[in-house]
Amino acid sequence: MRGEVGTRLRELIREICGASEVTIIKGHVSNDHVHLFVSVPPRVTISRLLQMLKGKSSYKLMHEFPHLRKKFWGRHMWARGYFCVSSGNVTDEVIKQYIEEQSHDQDSDFRVEGEDDAS
Repeated sequence: MRGEVGTRLRELIREICGASEVTIIKGHVSNDHVHLFVSVPPRVTISRLLQMLKGKSSYKLMHEFPHLRKKFWGRHMWARGYFCVSSGNVTDEVIKQYIEEQSHDQDSDFRVEGEDDAS
């Protein structure tokens, strides 16, 4: 998920989260996974949020980027599972720092790995 694909994925995640009133505190798009630190309203379940994020992003990315459609033909773009924890066991600052250290690019709150390389 580098370059244009990573940047478009970040836009899609922001759109989907915004529509559900989910606040993205920090994020990072890596080559093969995404880290998100979000504040989710009580009416939104994590499973439903991930279903929307994975489903809508996969559908739109494969239609907008033909090379992805070819690469994932007959397969799923995203893995079936996900990892989710609440921030109650560690401080929000620890989570932010972890995501911050994943990469360095122009958008400090939601990074795309390799974005500086594309410039």
